[in-house]
Amino acid sequence: MTAPRPHQAEGPIALITITVMLGLIMAIIDTTIVNVALDTIGGNLGASIDEVSWVATGYILANVCVMPLNGWLTALLGRKLFYGASLALFTVASFMCGTAHSIDVLILYRVIQGLGGGALQPTAQAILFETFPHEKRGAAMAIFGMGAMVGPAIGPALGGWIIDNASWPLIFFINVPIGIVALLMTIAFIPNPKYIKAHEGSFDWIGLGLLTAGLASLQYVLARGQRDDWFSSSTIVILTTVAVVSLTLFVTKALRDRHPIVDLRVFKHRSFTVGTTLGIIMGFGLFGTALILPLFFQQMLGFTAFDTGLALMPGALATAVSMLLVGRMLNRIDGRIWIAIGMAIFAISTWMLGDLNVQAGYWDVFWPRVLQGFALGFLFVPLSTISLGSIPIGEMAGATGLYTLLRNLGGSFGIAILTTLQTREMAIAWNVLAGGVTKTHGYSIGALTQMVAQQSAMISYDYLFRFTAIVFVLSAPLLFLMQRTRGAPPPAELAMAAE
Repeated sequence: MTAPRPHQAEGPIALITITVMLGLIMAIIDTTIVNVALDTIGGNLGASIDEVSWVATGYILANVCVMPLNGWLTALLGRKLFYGASLALFTVASFMCGTAHSIDVLILYRVIQGLGGGALQPTAQAILFETFPHEKRGAAMAIFGMGAMVGPAIGPALGGWIIDNASWPLIFFINVPIGIVALLMTIAFIPNPKYIKAHEGSFDWIGLGLLTAGLASLQYVLARGQRDDWFSSSTIVILTTVAVVSLTLFVTKALRDRHPIVDLRVFKHRSFTVGTTLGIIMGFGLFGTALILPLFFQQMLGFTAFDTGLALMPGALATAVSMLLVGRMLNRIDGRIWIAIGMAIFAISTWMLGDLNVQAGYWDVFWPRVLQGFALGFLFVPLSTISLGSIPIGEMAGATGLYTLLRNLGGSFGIAILTTLQTREMAIAWNVLAGGVTKTHGYSIGALTQMVAQQSAMISYDYLFRFTAIVFVLSAPLLFLMQRTRGAPPPAELAMAAE
């Protein structure tokens, strides 16, 4: 008897890939492209820095709330309708963002845009994972990773160019033609797999409420904690309590319900659980350094927003190269080895950045940044492939939603932890350096103050880079808990194909 072939989605693979990548890249670029335009938007709409920051925060809040619902919404609407509706929502909201004439309206449209964008990322990953045959899933994750990793590097450069040469609404209008093309291609090429079936039972409104309240509160705390001085703020204390209580109740309810709105039983697969944990660490490094490096370039090296985007490009190109390399080699070498190499290179590159001083220039950060980008490709492709490889096809949509959510939350934790550490380390360095200044040596008080501030900031950046390197080294032993990637398709997949 011939063994059943692994499941493969029907349809032209190349056109399906192009379709989902259009939506993915739009959604991911929009998480970073507005960051360089916030000052301009605030000035044009008469908003304070605190108000305009919600243009970015509102989008991320909406993202994290919809990601874990990916599996349930896919089962409810079907793959084609859900992905198409997400694209339509994102595209229409992008157009409305460009027409906003007040900060409150813009924030509202950004939240709506975030609901669509948050659904596009995990759905795109699920479609690619299901479309490619088992032996080519490393290549599929390489293609997905190029959008997921390179997108954040393109965003600041593109946003800086638009702000310098056009007006801020173009940041949003640019999505409209791309979104229309992606929607038409979705209608034409994205399949509706027969194995995706609507969940039984009534809609779990209580579960949805607990999940939304918990994730929104947690993301707010992580995004605004440092600015509001953490637990000295009553708002942060209240929302932290809401997050802990809501998410605890949600997890308890989801594990007890027969048909939960988010199926947490995917964590029974060891490789998925360990891979998700490492994904949180990867998110910490990716999004944390994505925040640190632009600030370092602009504050310490005096780069403009556009120059900062260009400085990040070598790392993005290195990521693309390493992803293509690993995608082709993953079936020949155990994926855990690739992940170990990636973690080691990433740790080395960030430790190198920790050796910089205030005289550093572009070429001093060029090679550490290239190594860092190269390492991310080695991490993302095998980690995604191993983590999702043991998941039954019918559970793939929910698993990719959780995987993407937790990686992004890892990034939020990374940003929150690193910004807090920088503030603390800068204050410590300032006190030490300022206490050691006994003579002016011909410098004015203002000049000395500026020198001390610059040195203090440099010391804090060096500390953050080395702290990130240590985190990656300490998390490496988790690799021993993961399963090998070479060999026959997972039994769960064969069982699904035989049905």
